[in-house]
Amino acid sequence: MGGGIRVKCCILMGSPRKDGNTSALLKPFMGELAFHGISYDLIRLYEKRIEPCTACRVCQKDWGSFGCRWGDDVPEIFDKVLACDLIVLATPIYSWYCTPPMKSLLDRLVYGMNKYYGDGDEKGPALWAGKRMALLLTCGYRPDKGADLFEEGMKRYCKHSQLEYAGTLAERDLGYRSVFMDSEKERHSREFAQTLMG
Repeated sequence: MGGGIRVKCCILMGSPRKDGNTSALLKPFMGELAFHGISYDLIRLYEKRIEPCTACRVCQKDWGSFGCRWGDDVPEIFDKVLACDLIVLATPIYSWYCTPPMKSLLDRLVYGMNKYYGDGDEKGPALWAGKRMALLLTCGYRPDKGADLFEEGMKRYCKHSQLEYAGTLAERDLGYRSVFMDSEKERHSREFAQTLMG
């Protein structure tokens, strides 16, 4: 499979709705992974306790572990992210960015995974360096006007964290009276999964 998914994918699901647009777009993607024998963890962030980062830097004291002061569900997520090859952020776009639990998680991971922020002169490692990150997004505006800011933010996040940005699939919802999922979006979702395997 070259530089694609070799062992496992970790899907961080940021939608509050189990049967919403993002879930509908994600199903063919997961189906394609399963068809090719790629294992994945699906983590529904709205079902997890994810405290916001306070930049206390407790996580910087130990370069070998997550090390956060919060006793919530993020260390469990950290372990699954650390064990995967590809991280997929699946989220609807709210106000031009990801949903609240995903934003909180991304803040926690950028500190806990990147040991750059200690008090000393020596900079620590990025524990997740070399992993790939892809985005699967739904939005109400055209993707170039609705998902572009989050995509750009995550490109910078990847560069800072020594992750490889692997691409984005963004699909538009035309409104509550329209049907979101169709055969074209399903095809896009399956093709996007295939590109990440190559």
